[in-house]
Amino acid sequence: MNRLVIKVGSAVLTDKNKIAKERMLNLVTLIVKLRARYDVLLVTSGAVAAGYSALQLDKNKQIGKKAIASAGQPILMASYKKKFDIYNINTAQILLTEDDFDSRKRTKMFQDIIDAHLNNNILPIINENDITSTPEQLFGDNDQLSASVAHAVKADLLVILSDIDGYYDKNPQEHNDAKIYKVLHELPKGSLKDAATPNDPFATGGIVTKLKAADFMLKNGRKMFLTNGFDLTAAEQFLLHDTHTLGTLFIPKEETKDKK
Repeated sequence: MNRLVIKVGSAVLTDKNKIAKERMLNLVTLIVKLRARYDVLLVTSGAVAAGYSALQLDKNKQIGKKAIASAGQPILMASYKKKFDIYNINTAQILLTEDDFDSRKRTKMFQDIIDAHLNNNILPIINENDITSTPEQLFGDNDQLSASVAHAVKADLLVILSDIDGYYDKNPQEHNDAKIYKVLHELPKGSLKDAATPNDPFATGGIVTKLKAADFMLKNGRKMFLTNGFDLTAAEQFLLHDTHTLGTLFIPKEETKDKK
């Protein structure tokens, strides 16, 4: 069975500092369908946004953000559990930092844990551990984390669900003639130099962090699909029906057959 990593951002999961219950349920329902075809891992944002409803500290300060995240993590996981319980699917929480990918022992440990979960029909839900870690230990955004996870677990595809339909040749909010890239084998020159500009105040990325994730995946011979998380139609058509309508597929020129 192919292995699939799905990453969902704060903009999709939350609305006005609360869990967007309908959108989360739509995501959970899609994951349930995907599990019939793939081994699925979920990388999720949303802890800070969820926690802000309980603890309104200054999220721009390090301790404030950590305190909000620690309050929000159980809220986020409880929301997921409630919805996955509808389908009798058990979940597990895994919190990672950059350091977990720098040590062979630590990487092997979480790889084995994830394999154990998948082998026992448990859905791993992964987030960044920004509560006890230092800034040097953090990825800073879950786009980078999801790419590293996808590579570490030898996933066939990383799917990033965002607040956009895909990657455009110019900013679609500013240019009516902007066209979406349907397939890219490499990133356009200079695309990684733009400033990260997230649309959501609780997001930490923007299109640039997604492109960095795509660049990492391409350089490691792996595929990534960027598509809309508010309307999951394009994601479902691509992943379940092999129909590419909306969304950008980043695919290496020569896919590495033997992904070591």
